[in-house]
Amino acid sequence: MSHSVLFVCLGNICRSPLAEAALRLECASSELNVVIDSAGTGDWHVGQPPDERAQAAAIRNGVEIGHFRARQVTAADFHDFDHIIALDNQNLRDLTAMRPAKAAAKLSLLFDHVAGRTGEDVADPYYGGEDDFDQTWAEVTEAARMIRQRLEAS
Repeated sequence: MSHSVLFVCLGNICRSPLAEAALRLECASSELNVVIDSAGTGDWHVGQPPDERAQAAAIRNGVEIGHFRARQVTAADFHDFDHIIALDNQNLRDLTAMRPAKAAAKLSLLFDHVAGRTGEDVADPYYGGEDDFDQTWAEVTEAARMIRQRLEAS
């Protein structure tokens, strides 16, 4: 069985590309067939690579994301992906508002997939430093492990 997951944050240059990379890394050693992507609700960074600090955090964890390019969520995404996972509550609200009628995708918050963290936001590291990006990597990696386990069980 194949699965598809889209991670969404505001600009698609920090949190969502890190979440995409973390789930790709988690699934690389499994037999899951998963399409994984990321996007933003905003269009400010369309076509740009992830923030250099996000790239550095990923590289410190053995993953190259410099080839990723930011894109904005489209109406088609709600039909093309099984799961659309927001990195914070505001983006979840925005996704809910833009969701087309009869869309197939299940919307959720990233931390809804982690026991004891339901309803929490992944803090936006954009205005922070290296440590904030490392914290984001740790959080999305924890969630990616739980998401992989759930996909394997389904």
